[in-house]
Amino acid sequence: MNTLRVGFNIAPVSNANARRSHTFPLTTMSSLRRSLISFVALFLSCGNGHAQGFLHVSGKTIVDPTGQEFILRGIGLGGWLMPEGYMIQTESFANSPTEIRKVITDLVGQANCDEFFRLYRLHYVARRDIDSIARWGFNSIRLPMHYALFTPKNQPGVYLEEGFAIVDSLLAWCEANRLYLILDLHAAPGGQNAANISDYVPGEPSLWESDSNKAQTIDLWKTFAGRYATRQWIGGYDLLNETVWDLGPDNAPLRQLFIDITSAIRSVDTNHIIFIEGNQWATDFRGLTPAWDNNMVYSFHKYWNVNDQGSISGYLALRDAANRPLWLGESGENSNHWFTECVTLMEANKIGWSWWPHKKIESVAGPLAATKTAEYDYLLRYWKGQATRPTLAYAVAALNGQAANLAIERCTFHPDVIDAILRQPFSPGRRPFASHTIPGRINLTDYDYGKDGMSYHDLDFQTTGSGSWNNGGQYRNDGVDIERCTDAQSNGFNVGWTGTGEYLSYTVLVAQSGIYAIALRAAANQSGGKVFLRWDQPTLTPFVDIPLTGGWQAWTTVDLGQYQLQAGTHDLRLDLFFGGFNVNYLVFTLVQPDAVDEEGAPEEFALLANYPNPFNPATTITYRLPAAGPVSLVVTDLLGREVAALVEGYQDPGRHQVAWDAPNLATGMYVCTLRAGGRTARLKIMLQR
Repeated sequence: MNTLRVGFNIAPVSNANARRSHTFPLTTMSSLRRSLISFVALFLSCGNGHAQGFLHVSGKTIVDPTGQEFILRGIGLGGWLMPEGYMIQTESFANSPTEIRKVITDLVGQANCDEFFRLYRLHYVARRDIDSIARWGFNSIRLPMHYALFTPKNQPGVYLEEGFAIVDSLLAWCEANRLYLILDLHAAPGGQNAANISDYVPGEPSLWESDSNKAQTIDLWKTFAGRYATRQWIGGYDLLNETVWDLGPDNAPLRQLFIDITSAIRSVDTNHIIFIEGNQWATDFRGLTPAWDNNMVYSFHKYWNVNDQGSISGYLALRDAANRPLWLGESGENSNHWFTECVTLMEANKIGWSWWPHKKIESVAGPLAATKTAEYDYLLRYWKGQATRPTLAYAVAALNGQAANLAIERCTFHPDVIDAILRQPFSPGRRPFASHTIPGRINLTDYDYGKDGMSYHDLDFQTTGSGSWNNGGQYRNDGVDIERCTDAQSNGFNVGWTGTGEYLSYTVLVAQSGIYAIALRAAANQSGGKVFLRWDQPTLTPFVDIPLTGGWQAWTTVDLGQYQLQAGTHDLRLDLFFGGFNVNYLVFTLVQPDAVDEEGAPEEFALLANYPNPFNPATTITYRLPAAGPVSLVVTDLLGREVAALVEGYQDPGRHQVAWDAPNLATGMYVCTLRAGGRTARLKIMLQR
């Protein structure tokens, strides 16, 4: 049995402290009861180093309350309590929270600005968002926070209940969904970097240039820890997001601040994990070892680089040297292919991760996208100097209307992002994005889920240093370039910016065997494009030219020919032999069904389309006979010279197939001729080497 020793140091309360208590709404009877409960729980947990029922560190692993390894698979609520310009499309003129508030206040006044942000926070994240995050399959949430929601600027020791109440509500929703909540101080007093993401204000002292800012940061974390010490669904405390500052070769000021914050937290809370990020965007951990706390995790961030073992080798070495776990605390803002490969890499190395973010205005790179209203777009154009100043009433309505559009029920859900993050790393392979039944229309933007080289191929499918993975930025987050389409017959989107060698794959269901006419909807502002179709991998159609239509949205229907298709589930692939055009949809029309009478005999004499066509070097030829009798099936060249006699003899009625292999014939068009019962049918077939 462990012996528990607890000492008490009681300091007299000064007048300053007494005054402070009057401006600190947390010091109510209810908060005192919470503090007492926290202290009792802390008292009971101290003997074992951590309390039962909490995530905690065991060597290089995070474990759950039962001691089993626990991989954090989370998502960040970026933009909610810490607005960023690129998420709400103000980055070109107002990127930080302070700048955003300033332009809004200048337009509508302080009271209207405050009301906008109240509605903004109300709709950006609600219970329905958290329920959805759990339903999608995540097990944790990272909450980026701005210090000013909890303690006013330059007023250390003064606290605001409003900010804590927001976290309390979020935590209750997380508890109901069994999601761990990790608190992340995204903007510390003064700013830990000189960027918009910490709300740094040029000309004012940063976090690193002000002892008062450091003290306020330390005390804020102690306040958080005291409030949430006993809450088991708090996953931990991410002390400081993405420091970027010259702190010397060993990052000594960063280490000391982390130690000071840790000491303050541990004075009231020994239950929760402390997450430590490195300098330089959470990549530089020099001087941050050895670890100073047993329940500590090193958190790095990863963006826009390759997903191979070498890209994380330095972090793996850190894990081994410090004997502490790793957590990828932030990643995202790339293509679905990159998402899948990054999560796969983390899982292979037993590293938890948190994706960024769950929602933005008009973006395909996250699970949810809010629609931009026309009125809000007008405000953006005004702020950019492209429109006249709106009236006060118009501006207020525009802001509040856009805030309402942040509600999840008004957002567009992107299931492809969830599939890339939460299915493909664990169950690789293609999966249908939509139900495609033939006969019918196949919207070409609805290709199967899967990585580049599997469900599609695009020349630019991820970002690993520069460039964009998607030119269109609409509908889906793969390398496939999708834009809005003006063709009335479309689903509202088309595939554009096509490149030579690209392709799109679909899982399709043929409802009835028969001969189908296939047509492609396309538009081209230049000539030279060619496509062909594959069916269960072999080629189905010859190369077909895409005509010049006179514009990227000037649509025409291109005939691809008629082909025999068998009932059942099949793999269809559209290959872009030469790119440089837009495509919209394929349509399959049943021309001649494979009907049989009650006796099982074919209804009519027919020579059906061979498959595949073009072929190299083998193909299968199908024909139907209404009655028994002598049959001849021969292949000739275009000059009528016989090159193969496939059938010569007596055959029963019914459906027949002949496989023909032509390894020694040259590329070209050939004619297959069927004769039976005094009737003749001919079919052109293409051999293409």
